[in-house]
Amino acid sequence: MERLTASSGYKNPQPTVKPDLVGKLSRCGHSFHIYCLVAMYNNGNKDGSLQCPTCKTIYGVKTGTQPPGKMEYHLIPHSLPGHPDCKTIRIIYSIPPGVQGPEHPNPGKSFSARGFPRHCYLPDSEKGRKVLKLLLVAWDRRLIFAIGTSSTTGESDTVIWNEVHHKTEFGSNLTGHGYPDANYLDNVLAELAAQGISEDSTAQEKD
Repeated sequence: MERLTASSGYKNPQPTVKPDLVGKLSRCGHSFHIYCLVAMYNNGNKDGSLQCPTCKTIYGVKTGTQPPGKMEYHLIPHSLPGHPDCKTIRIIYSIPPGVQGPEHPNPGKSFSARGFPRHCYLPDSEKGRKVLKLLLVAWDRRLIFAIGTSSTTGESDTVIWNEVHHKTEFGSNLTGHGYPDANYLDNVLAELAAQGISEDSTAQEKD
């Protein structure tokens, strides 16, 4: 937030870099003090990626701190409300409780994992299968869950969802976590894109 004509307010261990030096991000063109970019990286996961705070463009491959577990999926021969013409994809996430690693909020302290296995649902449509494909990438990049404080129970040091919404209710939408929801698939694609996961980004990775 500093004026770029002034020096950065952050300190940098590299004395050869001047505090008023400004860099421009190559894809989005936004400019920041070099010291500020270094501070942003050091305050993140240090995973080799950097996200522009202005437009959220991701440089590199963003990874998370999801604890170890298992993601499975299969088809069930029933339709979701609002998707009468196709079957349903059921995703099953399993994460056991464990001990936090160095990347977690309280390294060495145990964490709980409530409500697992968690069942989630997608329509077996073209767009639903696209979401599933990208969720598999998000799982591999450890972005579906994190360890933190539950917004529903207030419990700390527990496994929580991490900014990619899932539908956990199958036959109705009483809780808001089910179907019908005409905008859900587009919304979750946007949430995945905000984590750096889209068909374009995964295709670039394979090239």
